[in-house]
Amino acid sequence: MYRFLLTPRWLGYLALTLVAAALMVFLGNWQLDRYRGRTAINERIDAGSAMAPAPLRDALPAPTGGAGSTGPAPAEQATWTMATATGRYDTANIVLVRGRTVDREVGFEVLTPLVLADGTAVLVDRGWIPPVPGGGATAQPTVPATPTGEVTVTGRVVSSESGGGTVDRRNGKLETRRISISRIAGQLPYPVAGGYLLLDQQTPAADPTFQAVPIGHTNNWQNFGYVVQWWLFAGMSLVGYGWVARREARRMAGLDGPRTPADRATEPASSASA
Repeated sequence: MYRFLLTPRWLGYLALTLVAAALMVFLGNWQLDRYRGRTAINERIDAGSAMAPAPLRDALPAPTGGAGSTGPAPAEQATWTMATATGRYDTANIVLVRGRTVDREVGFEVLTPLVLADGTAVLVDRGWIPPVPGGGATAQPTVPATPTGEVTVTGRVVSSESGGGTVDRRNGKLETRRISISRIAGQLPYPVAGGYLLLDQQTPAADPTFQAVPIGHTNNWQNFGYVVQWWLFAGMSLVGYGWVARREARRMAGLDGPRTPADRATEPASSASA
């Protein structure tokens, strides 16, 4: 009954079905890896809120190159954890990161290099400020005064952002669109750590003009939904092949042939019409 499945055409259908199902399973597994990775990020974000901050060097290895170089990127398990460092802010090299949105308003994040006792530096994202009123979203803001003397900061360890973009100097401040540490470091006269700190606490206290940059959890459940979707598609493709094959087998056996219309003239008259 199912010998037709061994014909070249049906073997080709089977091969296409198996390849499609395998591809869908692969995509489901890829989304499962993404779900696990994003879940781990969310867990580190939550854990960082309760953990005691670690010394900076436990999370960010010291850079070993010369001026303008960057150190190793933070290990995956170190990102979004809390770290603390003490040094002096380099007020001559403040970095404005434009096009940043907080509460639906576009403004700037302000990064300032914190120069440590060993002569290296780590970038500190001190927070968000709006542009100059009436000047447009790209109008350079008035940056609150930077503390002088020794400063101790505690913040989240964040990896360098992907993408590039130029780093320009305007009105004595560096400006960029992305926090690309390697590009920013090229404008600085000392080696820079391969990750930066998103400020949580500072001694002396940070200026209240700064708004904290929100830390959003990743949408890991969206990835989990894609896992279920792709695996369902894989199962449906196999079930669909079996359904089509069964229908073809029944057709060839004459079980699903066209039915002969009933001759209603031969039916006995009902009692209503008698």
